Amino acid sequence: MQTSVTDALSRTNFTGWDWLIVFLYLSISIIIGMRMRKYIFSMTDYIGAGRAIGTALGVATMTGTEMGLVTVMYSAQKGFTGGFAAFHIALVAGFVTLLVGLSGFIVAKLRELEVLTIPEFYEKRFGRRTRILGGIMLALGGILNMGLFLKVGSIFIVGVTGMSDQGWALPTVMIVLLTLVLIYTVMGGMLSVVITDYIQFVVLSFGLLVAVFFVVASLGWQSLFTNIAANMGEAGFNPLVETAGFGWEYVIWMMITAGLVSCAIWPTAVARALAAESPQVVKQQYKWSSLSFMIRFMIPNFLGISAFVYIMTAAPDLRELFFPAENGATPMNNLYAMPIMLGRVLPAGIIGLISAAMIAAFMSTHDSYLLTWSSVITQDIIAPLRGEKLAPTTRIKLTRIIIVVIGLYILYWGLIYKGRDDIWDYMAVTGAIYFTGALAVLIGGLYWKKASSTGAFLALLSGMTAIFGLGPVQQLVGIEGVSGARVGLLSVVLTMLVMIVASLVWPDKDKAAINN
Repeated sequence: MQTSVTDALSRTNFTGWDWLIVFLYLSISIIIGMRMRKYIFSMTDYIGAGRAIGTALGVATMTGTEMGLVTVMYSAQKGFTGGFAAFHIALVAGFVTLLVGLSGFIVAKLRELEVLTIPEFYEKRFGRRTRILGGIMLALGGILNMGLFLKVGSIFIVGVTGMSDQGWALPTVMIVLLTLVLIYTVMGGMLSVVITDYIQFVVLSFGLLVAVFFVVASLGWQSLFTNIAANMGEAGFNPLVETAGFGWEYVIWMMITAGLVSCAIWPTAVARALAAESPQVVKQQYKWSSLSFMIRFMIPNFLGISAFVYIMTAAPDLRELFFPAENGATPMNNLYAMPIMLGRVLPAGIIGLISAAMIAAFMSTHDSYLLTWSSVITQDIIAPLRGEKLAPTTRIKLTRIIIVVIGLYILYWGLIYKGRDDIWDYMAVTGAIYFTGALAVLIGGLYWKKASSTGAFLALLSGMTAIFGLGPVQQLVGIEGVSGARVGLLSVVLTMLVMIVASLVWPDKDKAAINN
């Protein structure tokens, strides 16, 4: 089996010229990150880019962050396993983001309050203890959420370049990629992130379009539909069919996670809103971003669908690896399907361009996530516990140290985690540890005058119930088989009920609510 896997991975068109293209791109990104250091004078500069991001740059950098390599990989995985039915995730993401842009729901109000982080709003509305707990929940859920980013991104590099999937290759790629991201994120903060994300947005957009062109030219447009129909039936097109692996619960869960949470609750996206010039710019930014939020799922879904069709029609050696005929045989990790297909279908030179685009996507997500979680720990946990007595230079230094610590953690977690969840489902569940409580607290705090600090505190704690959606946790407590979508939806309902009931039972008596 291992010999077959190694042989399958080695059949790639990736050449030395492709490595040169990748090297040149990475060098440019690092130089930019290091040059941004001289423009950092305060914590607002470091994590908020001086609140000077306009609409066009905001759209580009938001897309660059949210369409990371891990997004490409998990969306391709969904396309590989679900066919065109997986497109429902893209459609709800675009539609909900458009609604947020038209209404300014949550994000515009947060920008009006001029906070740097979501937990900072918690303190303004509900007090310091809520901010500290909110910071802890946010950091816990967020860091767990990005725990597999590094491994998944490295799987792409290993797959497309033809390196072995065992031994030294995967951990070595993980270490190299992490080191590169840490260098320019630590140096330049949000300024570095915004500028490099803009470049990465351009490179990634062009690269994905080129990849789609060559894949369609190789497989044929009609072949994609006929083969999905032949192998998956109606389930390959309709997410509500029982055999599709999705269903109503999952679609509703996607409306919350891929839709509302991704654009209006998740801190890496909200950070762009909080760094915008004004609430009006925030609305424009989200309206234009709605298209990119849809595309960021749909194009990788399409590449995953293409990988499935390629394996079923043009690569019998891969078909045996991913869909072994032998009973009890372990199939190859389907995350490798899309990069292996690209390595075989794309010509030399083009593969280097696509790989640079994908590494761009990897870096644009990691830099933003590392900066967001580290700044939350500094601004919303450590600083409040110290009575806000930290000087700006101390806060920046502390944030940089935490960035490195988080980087080392995700390297460790990526190497040891053995859960069987699809990557997207893993991310939705781990993210729900934070966002189920945050959803209740943000909506209650911004739009309901009777929301109390006790209700907010207990709602945040209730978000921990989302962890029961993870496979290893279910196995530990003996509840295997319950879908992560069902657990997540129940957690959302629970936190909302806790927020309402606790606020009515224990109202705030000595603190006026924010004037909504």
